[in-house]
Amino acid sequence: MIELEFDEISSPIGTIFIASHGGALCALDYSGYEARMLELLRSRFGEVKLTRRHDPNGFRTRVQAYFDGDFRAVDGIDVSGGGTPFQQRVWSALRTIPTGTTASYRDVATKIGSPLAARAVGLANSQNPIAIVVPCHRVIGTNGKLTGYAGGLDRKRWLLAHEGAQLRGVGLEAGAAGAFPRAV
Repeated sequence: MIELEFDEISSPIGTIFIASHGGALCALDYSGYEARMLELLRSRFGEVKLTRRHDPNGFRTRVQAYFDGDFRAVDGIDVSGGGTPFQQRVWSALRTIPTGTTASYRDVATKIGSPLAARAVGLANSQNPIAIVVPCHRVIGTNGKLTGYAGGLDRKRWLLAHEGAQLRGVGLEAGAAGAFPRAV
């Protein structure tokens, strides 16, 4: 059984759960999605034991800084999401999408050298175990529309608005961040 350090963070979009192993962040997910997080962790590690630690490796502090407006605070976090070689390429490419911008699934597929793999990129995106830090929320449809997000479209919309992304027609105007209050 693998022991993972675990903590939870209060945020404007609900409680966030983080897990780390060996000094790297291996999971970041939302309240209501704990079963998904555990499933992804078990598929990678087998049986896991989550041991509560306050602010393991400073990850909690850095994620809170992100919510306070220091978007670069999460940039240098060492991540270890597991996954297949293809998923790892996709997740690595996601970390190159600048804050406040978006990319399409096709853009990401092209970036990783597989321009016809937009659907496979979408699947890899949906299985990203490290939300926010590996910013899958910055990927949108080729038509500029918001598409699925494992944490829910309201969270995706809120995160993009928080980062200052400018998208017309997808409800990122002030006060349109769904069930979550607009970031200040």
